[in-house]
Amino acid sequence: MILLITNKRDITTDYIVRELQKRGLSYYRLNTESLANYECSIGYESLDDWRIGNVNGSEVQSAYFRRPSPPKYTKLSETSENQYIASEWLAFLKSIYARLEGKWFNSPVSIALAEDKPKQLLLAREAGFRVPNGLITNVAHEIIQKIGNSGLIIKPVKQGLIEGKEERVIFTSGISELTTEHAAAISHAPSIFQQEIIKKFDVRVTVVGKQVFPVAIWSQDSEHTRVDWRKGGRIDLRHQVIELPSDITKACIAITSRLNLTFGAIDLICDKENNYWFLEINPNGQWAWIENQTSLPIASAIVDELVG
Repeated sequence: MILLITNKRDITTDYIVRELQKRGLSYYRLNTESLANYECSIGYESLDDWRIGNVNGSEVQSAYFRRPSPPKYTKLSETSENQYIASEWLAFLKSIYARLEGKWFNSPVSIALAEDKPKQLLLAREAGFRVPNGLITNVAHEIIQKIGNSGLIIKPVKQGLIEGKEERVIFTSGISELTTEHAAAISHAPSIFQQEIIKKFDVRVTVVGKQVFPVAIWSQDSEHTRVDWRKGGRIDLRHQVIELPSDITKACIAITSRLNLTFGAIDLICDKENNYWFLEINPNGQWAWIENQTSLPIASAIVDELVG
């Protein structure tokens, strides 16, 4: 059995389910927000001595950690008691994750460690990528000293989402020139500052094992997406399957492997001279829209890894 760990709304897992059904393979989709509705147990005779509903640990051949949500519990009248029980279910779930070590497509531990963007940039250089000149800092004058004071971009170190009543997304943005007014805002928290690379197009490279699926995203077709192709919600941007130079292909596989990953979603830039620059790697990034736009067999490649 292949275990898929995700949430009810995760459309990407639907692609995996479809591929598994097409092959007639046994699988179980665990939507973790509903975990409290199951009868569960963990024993300590062996690592496989656990059960969630009708799924026994000994049956699980491999597992895909996709987008699990925290378990929810709302059956009691007291909010604090519901929160307590939900936290107990989360602790139980984490113990199951530990029992699955060695069976993961990408393990949760490897994913968490690979999200370190400063580490990614260091490893990218070692893998042979071009990396934009930059600095992770909250000190304005250090940015000017190291990178200069024109043609800069800024982006978050961890995540680009401000939660609240009205969620806001922080996109990569351009800065024409730093001033004393910027210094106070910059001091609040470290951000990634880099010299902007003038793009021909963006590239999303989906790595699955030793397979590489590169797609050009023609972000320069729209002014809204010139700096960050995700901005503006443009679903009509051209997506084109391309072939990367062999050294870039090898570098994509190398950095994914160095981060102890089987899967990685790598963002690159192709400049006007056809040089490729590394931006970042998402160890658990989205890929279904790429398959939908291009018909690249990403789901099939992932299932091959899960079966193998």
